[in-house]
Amino acid sequence: MASVANGPFYILKPPNHPSYKLSSGIRTTLWSFSCTNAPFLTLQTSKHKSSTIICFATDKQTSSTEISSTARIRSEVLTPFRSVRMFFYLAFIASGGLGGLIATTQLIAALTNPSRALDAPEIAKGLGIDLGAVSLFAFLYLRENKAKNAQIARLSREENLSNLKLRVDEKKVIPLSSLRGIARLVICAGPASVITEAFNQSEPYTERLVERGVLVVPFPTDGNLPSFEFEESEETKEITAKRKRLWQLTPIYIPEWTKWLDEQKKLAGVSSDSPVYISLRLDGRVRGSGIGYPPWNAFVAQLPPVKGMWSGLLDGFDGRV
Repeated sequence: MASVANGPFYILKPPNHPSYKLSSGIRTTLWSFSCTNAPFLTLQTSKHKSSTIICFATDKQTSSTEISSTARIRSEVLTPFRSVRMFFYLAFIASGGLGGLIATTQLIAALTNPSRALDAPEIAKGLGIDLGAVSLFAFLYLRENKAKNAQIARLSREENLSNLKLRVDEKKVIPLSSLRGIARLVICAGPASVITEAFNQSEPYTERLVERGVLVVPFPTDGNLPSFEFEESEETKEITAKRKRLWQLTPIYIPEWTKWLDEQKKLAGVSSDSPVYISLRLDGRVRGSGIGYPPWNAFVAQLPPVKGMWSGLLDGFDGRV
């Protein structure tokens, strides 16, 4: 992978490049390069050929393990009675513990006093009930607390994902959260060859994916550049425009995307070099994920069309919802 130092950066893709093809129609090969410590630069080579180099410099440090207040609030909204249950569990634990302490002192007194020896079995029975209650409510509390922590961690990861940046075109950079309620994002992460193949596999489903508000975020993890070829001809003009819209997003601030993706793979027990896809709901929550290529046919079959709210929405998109 090429490294870039501070200063201008120029790459010119020659016409005889292996991935540049000229056939019955004009084919344009669009590709991008993401790096750090360099300015953003677009190089226009000719009318029908363009190469986009996307470079950003940032010292911004974020922690995807940090729990945001927004995630805690969302957790309370999603499970409003969890705090009440946990309060009562603690109250019952305290009550059972106090009862067990009293029963223990009474049992010791009964065992040391022969005149009260007949009361020992009844006191021991009460002590057993108290200890059982404490154990039960402690188990319920720990289970509830574990579920709460897992939910907050998941919501926090989703919030961190929503703060990652995307480039819509050369002039528009937006946070992923700007697309909530607008698009169903599919993050396709893996080697450039896998992303290129996913791009090719999506071609038969392009129109139906766009009708369902799907947008793809291609994220190459090997430092190479995926080759996206769009056929430019009068017969394919409409479908080409939809394919460009489907694949128009580009991740920026790559280290932050890499860190988030690596943590997701670690939590899921997936090897760091495995190609994965992650699909999001309209509200930004993770809908599903898997290893390999995105199942475009399943998306088309399972997702309802949102053509009414999607049509033309990203045309001239300025990052405001």
